[in-house]
Amino acid sequence: MKTTQILLAGFGGQGVLFAGKFLAYKGLVQDKQVSWLPSYGPEMRGGTANCSVIISDTPVGSPIITNPDVLVAMNLPSLQKFVNDVVPGGVIVLDSTLIGAKVDREDVKVCYVPATQMAKDAGFATLANMILTGKVLKEAPCVDFADNKGTLEAFIPAKKAGLIDVNCKALQMGYDF
Repeated sequence: MKTTQILLAGFGGQGVLFAGKFLAYKGLVQDKQVSWLPSYGPEMRGGTANCSVIISDTPVGSPIITNPDVLVAMNLPSLQKFVNDVVPGGVIVLDSTLIGAKVDREDVKVCYVPATQMAKDAGFATLANMILTGKVLKEAPCVDFADNKGTLEAFIPAKKAGLIDVNCKALQMGYDF
C-alpha cells in the first residue's frame, strides 16, 4: 500500500494547478485513488498558487497535506514556505532558473532543474511546470510514466489539443534530466 503526497507551489500563471491536475488524472487512469486540491490567491496572475495531490493504492481520507513526500517549488517564496514541511527521505524538485538558493536540508533529495531555461531553449517557454512534473515522475514514481499523451487527452479541452505533443516533450525532458 503506497501513498504519495505531492505539493506543487509557485506563482499564479506558472501552471501549478495544471501540473497537479495532470498528476491526478495520471493516477486516475492507472486505477489509483487520488485527491487534487487547488489553492490560490485572488489575483489571476502573479499571486500565490499551490496544489495538493495525493496518489494512493487505498482510499484517500483527507485532501489536506501537511507534510508532503514531494515538493515542487517554482519560485523562491514557495520553497521558503514549504521546504521544512517535506518528510525526511522526501524529494524536492525546484526550478533552479528562478530559485538561486540551495536547500540546507540533508535528509531529503533535492533536484535542481533549470526548467524555465530548458523550456525557453526548447521553444515552449510556458511549460516549465511540465518539465518539473516529468522530473517528479522520475524521482517519485507514484504512477507509471507511460501514456502521458493519453492522460493529457483525457482532460485537455479540444481547443487546446494542439498543445498535447509539446506537453509530452516537456514531460520527457524533465524525466530525462
